[in-house]
Amino acid sequence: MRRRGQVQSGTTDQRLLDTQDSTDWLHGDPWRVMRIQSEFVEGFGALAELGPAISVFGSARTAIDSPEYEAGVRIGRTLAEAGFAVITGGGPGAMEAANRGALEAGGLSVGLGIELPFEQGLNRYVDMGVNFRYFFVRKTMFVKYAQGFVVLPGGFGTLDELFEALTLVQTKKVTRFPIVLFGTAYWGGLVDWVRGTLIAEGKASRADLELFHVTDDVDEAVALVTKEV
Repeated sequence: MRRRGQVQSGTTDQRLLDTQDSTDWLHGDPWRVMRIQSEFVEGFGALAELGPAISVFGSARTAIDSPEYEAGVRIGRTLAEAGFAVITGGGPGAMEAANRGALEAGGLSVGLGIELPFEQGLNRYVDMGVNFRYFFVRKTMFVKYAQGFVVLPGGFGTLDELFEALTLVQTKKVTRFPIVLFGTAYWGGLVDWVRGTLIAEGKASRADLELFHVTDDVDEAVALVTKEV
């Protein structure tokens, strides 16, 4: 209620319906909150009935003729044959490989894309795709609708997703979430640093080494992320 000097000219309906010359409101924080909310709603709605699924991560720069790409195809195929949907970031490289393996095996191939300042788009092997503006919303979907992670060799984006998952498991925000690093040669230096620096200097506990597994075997990787699901 407003009286006397607090009475405002016009009404809320009028301000809503009148044509506005400026579109600055599109870039304000209140509108961003609505966009963030809509992305969560869209993601939840699209993935809620997905069923058992595993998220597979890896570099968008993985060459199609590389051993890493072939490993991604085999991992996607084996997961699909085990009855799991395969979720990736939907891009090229290792993500495409896992989607391709799932699709060729008759499984459900899911891609969760991200808006980037350069063209990427969803790869052609994605059956169900959702694009996001915000990394943090996308990462929530990766964890919420997957029972585990398989992490192929990758760069900063892959490391971001890996360490977010490790932090969630370490802090018991998720109670059971197997994480497999595929490629002992690639991940060996990181594991050595965790052991020789983080743990040695008391920044992590020795038990934290049990939060993940490292392997070069596709069947072992799939068994580790799908057991007891």
